[in-house]
Amino acid sequence: MKSEFTPPIGKISEIDGKCISLIGNDIDTDRIIPARFLKCVDFNSLGESVFKDDRETLEGRHPFDLEVNKNAKILIVNSNFGCGSSREHAPQALMRWGIKAIIGESFADIFYSNCIAIGIPCFTLPKKTIEDIQKYNDGKSLFLEIDLKNSLAKSKYFNLNLAIKESSRNMFLSGEWDATSALLENENLIENKFNSLPYFEFNANCF
Repeated sequence: MKSEFTPPIGKISEIDGKCISLIGNDIDTDRIIPARFLKCVDFNSLGESVFKDDRETLEGRHPFDLEVNKNAKILIVNSNFGCGSSREHAPQALMRWGIKAIIGESFADIFYSNCIAIGIPCFTLPKKTIEDIQKYNDGKSLFLEIDLKNSLAKSKYFNLNLAIKESSRNMFLSGEWDATSALLENENLIENKFNSLPYFEFNANCF
């Protein structure tokens, strides 16, 4: 079960969607996307294999297989999420399943950086708040509206003051996280710089 994948681009100031809760501390990247799927030549098929081993063990009872969580966009996790291997495939798999933001107690540093690099904001909340959200979300559909500018998540029933690194928040609001779009927007500057470098001077006799 997965959502249709649309990659994020440019500035990100708001994210809304249904929540999916995944309970457990120290959920590592090998659980998020098992190592045998790392041989892929691109990331497009990874969404189908996210949490593959855990899902097979639970035989349809894993949160990522439950009908109530279909098309969820906001993942609620506990502490040290994304620990272990630094593989970028882990956030790529989550994003291709449909996840657009993650709220947790804490994140492994490299996993956090890999998420920021592809446009997935990672927010933190206290342990008790996360557990309360997960209990509330158990078997029910919880919809959140995330406002990055004010670091706020709103639902029909409550508001949450989210924590996110100021540098990360500014990158999303400015679009600086999106290196590809930044390069395309500055194509003329890049070409001018390229042409000004003497060691890149074009020589037709070389071809």
